[in-house]
Order: sequence, then structure tokens, then C-alpha cells
Amino acid sequence: MTRTPTEVRAILKEEKARFLRLIFSDIHGIAKNVEIPDTQFDKALAGEIMFDGSSIEGFVRIQESDMLLQPDLGSLRIFPHDGGDRIAMLICDVATPDGKPFVGDPRGVLRRVTGKAGELGYTAMMGPEAEFFLFQRHNGAPSTETHDRGAYFDLAPVDRGEEARRDIVNVLEKMGFEVEAAHHEVAPGQHEIDFKYADALTTADNILIFRHIVKKIALKHDLHATFMPKPLYGVNGSGMHTHQSLFDRSGKNVFDAPREPYGLSRLCLAYIGGILAHAKGFCAITNPTVNSYKRLVPGYEAPTNIAWSERNRSPLARVPDRRGTGTRVEVRMPDPACNPYLAFAAMLAAGLDGIEQERDPGPPVNQDIFHLSEREKKKLKIENLPPDLYGAVRALQKDELVLATLGPHISEQLIAAKLADWQEYISIVHPWEVERYLIKH
Repeated sequence: MTRTPTEVRAILKEEKARFLRLIFSDIHGIAKNVEIPDTQFDKALAGEIMFDGSSIEGFVRIQESDMLLQPDLGSLRIFPHDGGDRIAMLICDVATPDGKPFVGDPRGVLRRVTGKAGELGYTAMMGPEAEFFLFQRHNGAPSTETHDRGAYFDLAPVDRGEEARRDIVNVLEKMGFEVEAAHHEVAPGQHEIDFKYADALTTADNILIFRHIVKKIALKHDLHATFMPKPLYGVNGSGMHTHQSLFDRSGKNVFDAPREPYGLSRLCLAYIGGILAHAKGFCAITNPTVNSYKRLVPGYEAPTNIAWSERNRSPLARVPDRRGTGTRVEVRMPDPACNPYLAFAAMLAAGLDGIEQERDPGPPVNQDIFHLSEREKKKLKIENLPPDLYGAVRALQKDELVLATLGPHISEQLIAAKLADWQEYISIVHPWEVERYLIKH
């Protein structure tokens, strides 16, 4: 949706908005914002609000700190009225003082890749399934104690997070989200809320807002919401399966081909081939934390195998049964801790590379890969994702396409941050080690 400054001013006036939040993302996908009063609305809509970029991790050094916020006027949303001052929000691109796009802006990275898709004649559509946990708070501090012992699709009174989940849905809908489903997930305290797919940039914006709303409403219920991939041992972790498709300028889904094998176009198969070819390379982007790899282990439904399937959920990518407009590829490896702009950009770039290189994904693997031996997987040429963050970073450093997609600035900053996390993690003595070895050795 596009809007003019005049249209935005009219909406802000009609809604009696007192404050405007200018929201952007750091390189890790953490939402940042500058909040301004109504006296500064005109300045904000003109893209003249500045902030200190040196205070944002991965942005710039202190001697080159000034940054401009350029709002995407089509992203305007009004927070539901809760008794205080009305607050509106706009998602922003980050620019340098001379008005040029800042190379370290994650949203700008996704803009470039969707722009390339547009040059090829495609609009990239993304639909995420973002899972999260709700934990109890004790004396104001979050815990890892779940609020229920519920399981997949359970109903109250077993699912005591139902009220919080319903309130989250209510707020999302008031802010313009089309929520398609909300339910309890497999693990105790685990939930999923699905909203309708949209173009890649809009969907990434929506994830940023979604995570904020989930945490805010959970807090009102004295619960702590977390998108940490694996907060509990012994149960499923949280994923962010991402459904992907390409539409041409006439509005046709170009993945759909009823007369072709599997009902999929050659273009769709090549897109899958690109995803599989670069999965190791973008794993550090879609699964960005040390904790991400506690989820990516066999036995908990998370995909660790680089393969694709028509229905089977054990490979990294699958094609759901629906055809026609709904034909799509579901990439199951991302987790909700990722930066959605960078994750979408990396996956889309991989898929487009598959199309350009006419990559063959091979036949679908419709067996349960979780129960195949290593010998059987080797025979089927099924490789595994990196086992940890360090392996993922090393794979990223070797993938020229993903590095080029991120650009030198973000690549360098991101790799340095991930390696620092890994170095700190491996140097810490964890409770498991003390319990296992203190008496034994």
C-alpha cells in the first residue's frame, strides 16, 4: 500500500495520534524505535528525523554516527487505544545524512533482493509460522516455568495461555493483520499464531511488529513471551517455517504447473534447488544463535537434512498438497530469533539463483529421513545442516552468493558478532559439564 504524506497526516489527525514511533531493525533483527510527539510529525514524514547510528550494534562507528529515518508511509499502523495517548507507528528505512540508503540497513538488503525478483518479473510472497513460548514471571522476572502442560491444539482449561493468545490476536487484527489461525503447539507453553502471507518486505515488517505485540500483551498477563528457539530441554523448539512462492505480473503463481510432475513448474523445482544448494550458507542467517542449533537436532521434528519432499515434514523443504494459487515451498529450517529481513533476503536470493542456474533439486524424498541410517542418507545424497553456530558461520564465509546478498558491511559485522558469541559460549563452563564430570574425573 502506498500513501502520501497528506494522507498519513489526515489519518494521524483522525485517529488523534499524539505520538509516532519510527521503527527500524538492527542487524540482529531487534526492533529499535525513535518516538516523537505530534509537533514533529511533519518533520518525520519528510524523512528528516536523525538518530545516533553508533549506538546501534552493527551500524557505524562513532565518527560517522548520524543516520536518517525514512518512513515507509504505506506501513502506517495505529496501536489500539488502551486509555493513554494514541500511538501510531511507521516502519523506516535507514539512510545516511546525504539521503543515500545505508548499506548496513537490513530492510535495504531485502529491498535489493525483491527488486531483483521484480526485474525478473516476479513478486516474492512469504508466509511465516512463528512459534513462541509463554513462561510465568516471578517477582517481575521471567522464568522458564510454563503456564500449562498443554500439547498440540489443546483447549482450555489445559491451555492457560488461551486468554493471552486471544488478546494478542485481537490487537493484531485491530492493527490490520489478517490472522488465519492461533493454537497451542506441541510443547508445554508453546504457541503459534499465523497471519496471512504477503509480499516479502511487508511480511518481514509484520514479523517485527508481531514479535513486539506478542511480548507486550504477554506482559499484561504477567507472562514472558520468548522467541528463543530452544528454551527447554527435552521438548520441541520453536521454528518459523516460511512458505514461499513467486507471482508474475499478471498475478499468476508461477510455481503451479498442473501438467508437470508433482504439479510443480520447472521454475519451482529450480527455486527449491537453489534453497538446497545454499542452505548451509544461509543457515547462520535463518538460525542465528548458539541456541538455534539445540533445536536443529534429530528427534524433535526440526529439519536437519538438506532434501525436499512433497508431504513429508522431515526434510528441510517441503511442498504442501495445495496447488493453484496456493502452490508454495515451505522452508522449515528458520527459527523466530532470526532477522526476518536478512533471512527472507538470503532465502529469496538462493531461490532466484536456483532459477538462474537451473538447479536440479533431485527427486523428492518422501521417506521419513529421521529414521534413515547415515548410509541410507549418503546413498540418497542427503547432507546435513551445520551442527552448530560455528559451522554455520564457516559455511556462510564460503557462500559467495549469500555474502554478496548481505553486502560487505553486514557480512563483516554479522560474522564478527556470531564468532564472538561462539567464543564466549565455548569458554563458559556449563552446569551439564559440572554434573557430568566433577565427581567422575
